[in-house]
Amino acid sequence: MPNIGPMELIIVLAIALIVLGPKKLPEVGRSVGKGMREFKDSISGDNRRDDDELVAGRSE
Repeated sequence: MPNIGPMELIIVLAIALIVLGPKKLPEVGRSVGKGMREFKDSISGDNRRDDDELVAGRSE
């Protein structure tokens, strides 16, 4: 599998900017980041949010 260098990343970002537009691109980036974070947490078994909700529920 070939390595992805800075030039390829610039090309992908330019295409995304053209297709999505400057107003939609930050929103898409946030949703992709959130999805990656949730996937990583589910793979690693990280339950920080669940623990925070349990603690908040007990204090009420």
